[in-house]
Amino acid sequence: MFGSRANFCLEVLTFEVVDFLGSYHTILGRPCYARFMAIRNYTYLKLKMSGLNDVITMSSAFSHAFTCDREHYELATMVINSSKLLQLRELSTPIVPDCNKPTSSMAFRPLEETKAMGVDPTDLAKMVRIETQLSAK
Repeated sequence: MFGSRANFCLEVLTFEVVDFLGSYHTILGRPCYARFMAIRNYTYLKLKMSGLNDVITMSSAFSHAFTCDREHYELATMVINSSKLLQLRELSTPIVPDCNKPTSSMAFRPLEETKAMGVDPTDLAKMVRIETQLSAK
């Protein structure tokens, strides 16, 4: 008698294809990894996920990863040095904030506008102050 086989069903993965230069063929996010129960290890350049009969392991060579990183660096350099970016730099004026001048977000609030709230019910010494007069936004 054979061991029990897990019932796998096919699932459609919907994605978008974009037309721009890039060093990656695909970008998978955390929801995708969670959906396929995939575990990634960047140190060893491996991606493992459950398969129909066994664990599926995808791997890459360090030389290939280095080549991709180099291409990505060259692409990023090309974008930074593009003529459109240079035109935007000429049109805009950089604004350097004065670090010595306090802003409204940095200002202290009077004690009347704040309320003390306990953070830990078991330790009453742990308190935080929050603002009581917040705007409707």
